[in-house]
Amino acid sequence: MNRNDTEFMVQKIRTQYMEKDSAQKELDLLCELDAEVKRPANVFGYVFGSIGAIIMGAGMSLVMTDIGAKLGITNTMPAGIVIGIIGMLMAIINYPIYKAILASRKDKYAERILALSEKIMKGGN
Repeated sequence: MNRNDTEFMVQKIRTQYMEKDSAQKELDLLCELDAEVKRPANVFGYVFGSIGAIIMGAGMSLVMTDIGAKLGITNTMPAGIVIGIIGMLMAIINYPIYKAILASRKDKYAERILALSEKIMKGGN
């Protein structure tokens, strides 16, 4: 390890033990508020999108494989198409719902985030 790397590591560890000033605390609060705005929309998007993809895949499996025959379904084509379309529709509407959730959360927290960011940019006091 060269001297610059060593100094960097020492400084990184040292900052973990230093007391934070008010500007750093406010910046941490701003990051937490930003995460609080985005987290529900992200969780919804990932979960709903994954469920939609699984449903679409189940429909495709019914159409393309003999899984339906093993389940006792004689004509798997109509059921597979309907299930696949339902999953596809879920995947299609996922993004607009995500954007709506994110927009409502931004509206809810905008005033606090803008006030805090303005305070940080002006120097804290």
